[in-house]
Amino acid sequence: MVKYKDYYATLGVPRNASEKEIKAAYRKLARQHHPDANPGDKGAEEKFKEVTEAYEVLKDPEKRKRYDMLGSNWKAGSDFRPPPDMGGFTFDFGGLGDLGRGGGFSDFFDMLFGAPFGGAAGARGPFGGARAARGYDQEAEVELSVEDLARGATRTLTISAPGAKPKTLEVKIPAGVRPGSRVRVPGEGAVSPAGGPRGDLFLRVKVKPHARYVVEADNVVSEAQISPALAALGGEASVETLDGPVRITVPAGSQSGRLLRLRGKGLPRLKQEGRGDQLIRLKIVVPTVLSPEERELYEKLAELEKARGKARAGS
Repeated sequence: MVKYKDYYATLGVPRNASEKEIKAAYRKLARQHHPDANPGDKGAEEKFKEVTEAYEVLKDPEKRKRYDMLGSNWKAGSDFRPPPDMGGFTFDFGGLGDLGRGGGFSDFFDMLFGAPFGGAAGARGPFGGARAARGYDQEAEVELSVEDLARGATRTLTISAPGAKPKTLEVKIPAGVRPGSRVRVPGEGAVSPAGGPRGDLFLRVKVKPHARYVVEADNVVSEAQISPALAALGGEASVETLDGPVRITVPAGSQSGRLLRLRGKGLPRLKQEGRGDQLIRLKIVVPTVLSPEERELYEKLAELEKARGKARAGS
């Protein structure tokens, strides 16, 4: 028998609270009691674990439904024995963003959502109790170039996780990550206060502004400046790609803003083989300084355009 836990009371919300209300209550309490904000305060650490455990259940509709099935056992503090049809199941403990995650939840939690009744290897207690609490996950930011997204990169980082000495790491960033992606570095988070395994370090990817490329999903977009003559007559132009310079064909009569596509010159695709494309936006650039010969030609062109305009007006 274990003590029933009223997760709604832990977060200070009613049983009919919305997902938004539950999330807001959790974030307020988690920030208030987070160990980083209360160094050495064991009471705050325990409270942080309690609110994290409550949120892990109430944030998920399916888990909340299973918890609410306890029915007559809603009285907080009463001895609790799970109904025979509750069964055990596992789920992902992630998704807490920059607040980290608790780990090492209560026996009550493990009875409902941990290993099936009867215990698992290494578990304790008649229903498979909690292992030693793992350390909290930590998050840091790593800045990459667009070229790094395409080819992968190696970064040397100096980290100082709570409870551990500063440490220098060499982290390999795989090709294909995107802005906002998180790269997991196992076992490099905070030290467990209970002697359990360390948490993980997550590196959130930030992409440096690039002088040439803009990332759009699997594609990169760049600009090619062309002259009025090339836009009108068509021809070839040189453009830079992630693989080096290539020649492209500019169709005759191209307008500013037209997009040309270079297939397979973008970023590695996330969910399938191959690479995205490079989209090249044409920009017609008028020269600001003209040679005598160029000025003469532009003057002749202007006369032709004027004559053509008169002819159209008179037809």
